[in-house]
Amino acid sequence: MAQRIGYAAGAFDLFHVGHLNILRHAKEHCDVLVAGVVSDEMLRAVKGIDPVIPTLERAEIVRHVRFVDRVHIETVPDKLDVWREVGFTHFFKGDDWRGTEKGDRLEREFAAVGVEVVYFPYTVHTSSTALRRALDSLSGSERGERSTVGAH
Repeated sequence: MAQRIGYAAGAFDLFHVGHLNILRHAKEHCDVLVAGVVSDEMLRAVKGIDPVIPTLERAEIVRHVRFVDRVHIETVPDKLDVWREVGFTHFFKGDDWRGTEKGDRLEREFAAVGVEVVYFPYTVHTSSTALRRALDSLSGSERGERSTVGAH
């Protein structure tokens, strides 16, 4: 039987239980799990966000998750180019992509090269976006408190 090489990509910024869940589920479905950490430059270009934690630090955190066999830093936006670099047989994604235009395109492109797309439940109750909003809210509260204290 051929070795199943899995690939689970993400920003992995503000690492949370949703990240852990996808890596755990992915490892259950492959022999070797490669975690793709999307670089700061790619996050800015593709998602328009600045990560809180820099690429190399995010890669170091993910590298030490026991489910991860190897880390690959993504520096190109096209997942087929990433496949050419890494050589995975299975691509893991949160099920929030299932049935979307992007998900359908990804499935078609990967099917053409023999890669299976496997979806896992998306952890709805937490996300890096929600954590970022909460931090922004806390930062705003602290700024407001400081400005009223100095106004006396």
